[in-house]
Amino acid sequence: TPESQIETIWVPGSFELPLAASAAAAQFDVSAVICLGAVIRGDTPHFEYVSQAAAMGILRAGLDHDKPVTFGVLTTDTPEQAFERAGGRVGNKGADAANAALDMINVLDQIRSTGLSS
Repeated sequence: TPESQIETIWVPGSFELPLAASAAAAQFDVSAVICLGAVIRGDTPHFEYVSQAAAMGILRAGLDHDKPVTFGVLTTDTPEQAFERAGGRVGNKGADAANAALDMINVLDQIRSTGLSS
């Protein structure tokens, strides 16, 4: 079943996602990595640093390993906003990130098998 092909790895926080994503993407039998998390704004600039590091590191993991590594990290002002975007009334950004990973697997397979057409 598809669920048996999904491995869940927990990390301490969003800042740690890029290293775990890179390590997972380096595995031969991994087709894609879906990074999910939430960074909730506080009263300090910590939010911007963590959000930026997570985004850039996740991007780099995908580029370094030539595999889809998708960004499903919510950046919100409140925990309530995060819940709304994680399956609540605003949608499910985790499902969106999973669908993007599947789409990118297909896109890369197409590029690799047929090449780019002019």
